[in-house]
Amino acid sequence: MKFLLPFLMFIAVFSFSSCDDEETIVTIDSSQPNNFMAARSGNLVAQNNTPTAGLVALGEDADGKTFLRLGNDFTTEQGTGTVTVYLSTSDTFTPNPGAGNPDLILVGALNTNGEQFFQVNQSVPASFTHVILWCASANIPFGNARLQ
Repeated sequence: MKFLLPFLMFIAVFSFSSCDDEETIVTIDSSQPNNFMAARSGNLVAQNNTPTAGLVALGEDADGKTFLRLGNDFTTEQGTGTVTVYLSTSDTFTPNPGAGNPDLILVGALNTNGEQFFQVNQSVPASFTHVILWCASANIPFGNARLQ
């Protein structure tokens, strides 16, 4: 029994000591752009009495990936939880499910105000001149911006 206490202390000292050679792990978020450069941009115009406002920009990063950026000043109504961002060939949301929605590109769903980036996983033709914020639960647009 008199050897048990020193043995347990020995185990405790070496179990709770740490190495000084710990690795630092750096996580790279591949959904964020690498040096984003805007090609076209515009300011959101509020629709249907929403507080929608802010700068939007479409461009590429240094790796050639296409992104849509909502600026630091971006704001809209977040209460419904169903606001979706689209690129469109006009300022009007015109879905055409039978034809595969040729005039809309789904970008992503909003979950917060402020700066955010959405990677667009396809090339965006010049005919896509607008960004539309669409609230599916209310079936109304919250805002749009013309990209120039």
